[in-house]
Amino acid sequence: MNGRAKVLAVAVGFGLVLAGCSSGGGGASAQTSAVQARGPISIWYSNNEQELAWGKAMVEAWNTAHPEEKIEGQEIPAGKSSEEVIGAAITAGTAPCLVFNTAPSAVGQFQRQGGLVNLATFPDGASYIEGRTGEAAKQYKAEDGGYYQLPWKANPVMIFYNKDMFKKAGLDAEKPDLSTYQKFLDAARKIKSSGAAKYAINPAPTSEFFQAQFDFMPLYSAESGGKQIVVDRKATFNDAAGLAAATFWKTIYAEGLAGKEPVQGDAFGTKVSAMSIVGPWAISAYKGKINWGAVAVPTSAGKPAAETYTFSDAKNVGLYTACKNQATAWDVLKFATSEEQDGNLLTKTGQMPMRANLQQAYPDFFTKNPAYTQFGDQAARMVEVPGGPHTVEMLQALRDAYTKAVVSGEGDLQQALNEAADKVTTLAGQ
Repeated sequence: MNGRAKVLAVAVGFGLVLAGCSSGGGGASAQTSAVQARGPISIWYSNNEQELAWGKAMVEAWNTAHPEEKIEGQEIPAGKSSEEVIGAAITAGTAPCLVFNTAPSAVGQFQRQGGLVNLATFPDGASYIEGRTGEAAKQYKAEDGGYYQLPWKANPVMIFYNKDMFKKAGLDAEKPDLSTYQKFLDAARKIKSSGAAKYAINPAPTSEFFQAQFDFMPLYSAESGGKQIVVDRKATFNDAAGLAAATFWKTIYAEGLAGKEPVQGDAFGTKVSAMSIVGPWAISAYKGKINWGAVAVPTSAGKPAAETYTFSDAKNVGLYTACKNQATAWDVLKFATSEEQDGNLLTKTGQMPMRANLQQAYPDFFTKNPAYTQFGDQAARMVEVPGGPHTVEMLQALRDAYTKAVVSGEGDLQQALNEAADKVTTLAGQ
């Protein structure tokens, strides 16, 4: 399952089975006992082929060394979305101990259900997370100061481009300058006018909440210098940076440089578009199929790549309250995110462990796999979705305004952003 498909898993589930707010794990005394208990545990991991290979090897390594505290691992059960499956399991009290496929946008809902253990309740919980993740950890801290997710792996998104199409359009295919909005638009117009591709770039123009993570949010992250769309319970995206990013995309759609109707399949992979916003998962996906290159997302003034932020496209790990042996689960979680296992994950999947000084930790990998180097560098500058129980509703409010004012070009753009920001700020304060 590729990076974008993993986000699609969030799509359906938040109408949700989450209406029933079950603790999933009994009362406070039961939870206190569970936090200290050891023994066998169960875990779920993604059905992505590479992640499955990593997960099975990790489980085998743990089980060999811990015969009394064995892991039973399985793929996350099939359902409309992984979030719906997890939410239903929380309500039924049947969630596994760990899920290595927890979307940050779902964490607030699961926390509200009482389904997640605050990892900061373990003596070394907060220190372990902050030590491993570094400065980025603060984006995953809940308002109560706890950590209900461990930042695990990311796919920092960048601009992938088709070198052959760039050559056909008369552009520099090896070192294209797409750093500013104007230069990006000039290149996009050449691609369109030359017939090199039907569209210069073609993010999904649809209204699902998660689509904002692959057009507006990466550019807002870059333009704002790494700002989240909600800070201190107040929406930020109607500021000058948000207006600039939204205006850029509005121009893209107004000039037909992107399509206003969804296309079947992957527009970049099927060569409908010359560019796409994707993460490092795409390296293996497009290997041997597309002669590609990658650059940082643009900004109005053209920030250097080494200073440009982007969206994380992360998946994290949750420890669930239905778990009877939480002390073991916490030890497994630390084992699975150790330097050794993070290295195995990087090698098997090409996804970026959310570890401070990533490139310094694994110099051999990046030397042997130079295509990943710029993503390893970009992993130091990533922005996450806002936290809390209303993340999905907040993203949906933004997306509704975006599809109307940006994709369709209806109404005043600043007014649309302001109205969406008011809705998001109200939700963030609840």
